[in-house]
Amino acid sequence: MKKLLWLSAFLMLIGFALWLYRQMQRPAITLPPKPRTIEDVVTILGPVLDPIWSKRCARAGVHYPPRHLVLIAWKEERRLELYAGDSKEDLHLIQTYPILAASGQAGPKLREGDLQVPEGFYRIELLNPNSLFHLSLRVNYPSPEDILRAQEEKRDTATLGRDIMIHGNSVSTGCLAIGDPAIEELFLLAARTGLDRIELLIAPRESIKLVEGDARQPAWILDRYERLRTAIAAVRKTNLR
Repeated sequence: MKKLLWLSAFLMLIGFALWLYRQMQRPAITLPPKPRTIEDVVTILGPVLDPIWSKRCARAGVHYPPRHLVLIAWKEERRLELYAGDSKEDLHLIQTYPILAASGQAGPKLREGDLQVPEGFYRIELLNPNSLFHLSLRVNYPSPEDILRAQEEKRDTATLGRDIMIHGNSVSTGCLAIGDPAIEELFLLAARTGLDRIELLIAPRESIKLVEGDARQPAWILDRYERLRTAIAAVRKTNLR
């Protein structure tokens, strides 16, 4: 009974924190009606958000727009960290966003319909100005590595799933929802920086390792987690557990 009460209180606290976060956010910007182009969106967002990004980068000693971006998504902690820099070897934490919704649990995405958010090394391959969820950035899932692993395990590569997004709103099935104001900021920054200069690392939790209940995960995930740990530690300039 005590555990149930503690869990209920914890969930109420999380709900209150999300509500408070939404209240503190600036309102979403009114965009041109759909269909719209990337240029349409950037033209509206730029005058409002360029000064904000410029100040954030200046505080970190980074030129705007930055030459390199690395996004680190923590599934369990529901957090998206944004690092920017003038080189890949000198990155600075510029902004952190709560992930308002993400389905699934620890472990990689293996097939369409498993509701999992992928884990591993990804890129942003497309900006979608006409998303059902305000705006979105499409992740290059399945990556070449995901396809190779599926082939090794004789899984059908045509049914791995697709259209994994970082998007607005606060609902998700396999994607990362960060709210409309946040996706506006990320959309503009990605457009200014260039997609070929953006990396995305998605990890199960800040302690990147298998834990109790993860035994069903494929054997190769251990190697991917070790490489994620190394890559994230290099970005954050700190050791991970």
